[in-house]
Amino acid sequence: MFFRKLFPAFLLFLLLFSCKKEPIIPVPETFVPPAVEDIVMYEINLRAFSQAGNFQGIIARMDTLKALGINTIWLMPIHPVGQVNSVGQLGSPYSVQNYREVNPEFGTLDDFLALVEAAHQREIAVVIDWVANHTAWDNPWIQENPDWYTQDGDGNIVHPPGTNWMDVADLNYNKADMRLAMIDAMKYWVTETGVDGFRCDAADMVPYSFWKQAIDSLHSIPDRRLILLAEGNRSDHFTAGFQMNYGWDFYTRLKAIFAGANTAETIFSAQASELNSLPEGAKKLRFTTNHDETAWDKTPIQLFGGKQGALAASVITMYIGGVPLLYNGQEVGLDVNLPFFSRYPIDWTLNPDMAATYRKLTGLYNEQKALRKGMLTTYPAADIVAFKRSLGNQEVLVLVNVRNMEKTLSVDPLLIGSQWTDVLDNSPVSLPETLDFQPYEFRILTPS
Repeated sequence: MFFRKLFPAFLLFLLLFSCKKEPIIPVPETFVPPAVEDIVMYEINLRAFSQAGNFQGIIARMDTLKALGINTIWLMPIHPVGQVNSVGQLGSPYSVQNYREVNPEFGTLDDFLALVEAAHQREIAVVIDWVANHTAWDNPWIQENPDWYTQDGDGNIVHPPGTNWMDVADLNYNKADMRLAMIDAMKYWVTETGVDGFRCDAADMVPYSFWKQAIDSLHSIPDRRLILLAEGNRSDHFTAGFQMNYGWDFYTRLKAIFAGANTAETIFSAQASELNSLPEGAKKLRFTTNHDETAWDKTPIQLFGGKQGALAASVITMYIGGVPLLYNGQEVGLDVNLPFFSRYPIDWTLNPDMAATYRKLTGLYNEQKALRKGMLTTYPAADIVAFKRSLGNQEVLVLVNVRNMEKTLSVDPLLIGSQWTDVLDNSPVSLPETLDFQPYEFRILTPS
């Protein structure tokens, strides 16, 4: 009886004791993705990134990514791959069988959650590829709601018109219920797994009205800052709420310059043309390759004339303005058409000198606000891309020979005699009237 009387008091004591202890338990801070203007993005092809080809293979290299200066990773589609009408050895990751599941090839949902946590612990945001234009033929939506898909005159579901993508079925965005189901699936990955945004595949093929509806809904999630990248170049992507889309025209011009079809100075008109149409705060994604280019076209090594040329193209792309993107393998000079319908593990021991240079380039980008936010001053020349980025008391002068031969630059009169430091080797530089460059040589200078 005595213990019965004491028992409620004992419970109260335990409650008070636990309450007293609670404040000393550290509460982890909520991860906040980088502002768009500060992003250094890195695209991961899971089937190539590691020998294992899974989520754990990414976790194992997360410190290497951090050391590379990356603060945002974009994962190619993580969802189960459709088996009906499948193409390639393992099927296209862009043939999504279920929007709410992970591909067992890559691991479990718990493995994915561990990846997100490992990235956030290192202040790296996680963006996943979202395929909204079409699904696999064995996606359950087809059986449950066939009217959610585009049909021909005979009522047959069709693949995306104007493409040869026979492994996927085209979605019908006139169906309000389908839109809501798609948005609900996107919100699931934000609220339940902690992803920090989406790279939206084939965004030009999906109506503006859906993107506006989806992004407004995503922004209604409290206390979340999301990264939203559209694969496309429609101007209304930004009106819909995307912060970034692709700099295809810039990339095309860059290739033409290195091929000798254009003078170096024309990169500035390509840059201006793309940026002039952007609303305040919007950005273009800048790249020298991505999964499509490296799989179907050529690698940076092939496009830009070898290791030195690939690095030279990257210097221009990263520093001239926009959000820089690296695709896995380019930092070690991978020179094969890297597939994504099959496995091809990257050999990370290739070209350690090239990887070291990329670390310097991204390190400077992260260190110098002028490279991310500064005013662009251009110095037109036929064979040397020359420009300066300035912000407050920070300046970075970038000089890149885009030719596979020795070239000489006539230095702008306002720069003659100015004192700089070459950040690549910390050597002092006093600018003369002319500067000689070796093939594809680049110089990155900061004021002494």
